[in-house]
Amino acid sequence: MTEQNPTPTAAARFPSPRVAPQIAQTADHHLDIEEVTKDFGRQQVLKGINLSVARGGTTAIVGPSGSGKTTLLRLIAGFEAPDTGRILMDGKEVAGSTWVPAHRRNIGYVAQDGALFPHLSVGQNVAFGLDREKFRGRKAVQERVDELLDMVALDPAYAKRRPHQLSGGQQQRIALARAMACEPEVMLLDEPFSALDAGLRVATRRAIGRVLHQAGVTTILVTHDQAEALSFADQVAVMRGGRLAQIGNPFVVYTRPADRATAEFLGDAVILDAWLEGSLAMCSLGAIPVRRPPAQGRVQIMLRPEQIRIAADSRIHGTVLDWDYFGPESSVRIKLPERPADPRIPGGGEIITIRHWNAAMARAGMDLALKVIGEGVAFPID
Repeated sequence: MTEQNPTPTAAARFPSPRVAPQIAQTADHHLDIEEVTKDFGRQQVLKGINLSVARGGTTAIVGPSGSGKTTLLRLIAGFEAPDTGRILMDGKEVAGSTWVPAHRRNIGYVAQDGALFPHLSVGQNVAFGLDREKFRGRKAVQERVDELLDMVALDPAYAKRRPHQLSGGQQQRIALARAMACEPEVMLLDEPFSALDAGLRVATRRAIGRVLHQAGVTTILVTHDQAEALSFADQVAVMRGGRLAQIGNPFVVYTRPADRATAEFLGDAVILDAWLEGSLAMCSLGAIPVRRPPAQGRVQIMLRPEQIRIAADSRIHGTVLDWDYFGPESSVRIKLPERPADPRIPGGGEIITIRHWNAAMARAGMDLALKVIGEGVAFPID
């Protein structure tokens, strides 16, 4: 991340969100949200949301706290009604001019804490969502509960336990099994992994993702964890201030963010002043190729830290200030030269952060030769 640039105004740093078009459009929409708004008193929480989710696909809605993520999920579930706009499932309106209540939408919902019934056993929790007309008798219910437990990689013996006897990851798997019991067409996950520790979070996320994918269930995950959104979903929708700033596949939203605020939210970003001529941006790190230049002349260019490598054959140099050691890699802060060699290049003296695997190459005061891999993203300066 760049740390010594002049501090622009908030409006300049974080322009109004703009919607970038989806990548890989599909005609097989399972869920469509059209111009949805929602107010709570005088506060406008959702400001014209448009989003389509493909059948059997996985969409992650990611954004900071207070951006409207959970409100949007509650509208899809049918727990709240939109003020304007409409929501369609399979092309049929479930919210808008008509209203379909939550229990008739065939939607599963897994809350952040699992929300298991503490007075019921695991088996009773899972069986709660079963259609008793379809599964009649104790034997049929038990067989289906065993199937659902096996689906979430838990032994049927867990059916006799109480929720407090389970780990956090196991509780989330039981919550998913209970939601799957009603055979939903759409599954809504409201930050279900946030209370788990790092290792358990990854394992539980993979297990739940695998179950939903194998079942072909259309899934929407709400999270504030950028890495979680990028690794879990095949479509990511970035929400900010009650709007969707960008929608696309994970690779696109990470490598080609729509604006600076989205770039910085989705991960560490190196932002440098640059001069753009044609498709080359000249900055303190040299001439960086830019795909689809949005403007010419003075711009800001964005690179991800992993794009900046240490290389012996580069004319671009920087001085190590300090570093943070994380085991597999180190985060290294480097100060670039005060004045770039090319007088056309703006800036100079910026402090950037890169990642490197060899901590021995990151001692304070070391002079490092640097090169940039791949393309940068240019943002026009208003």
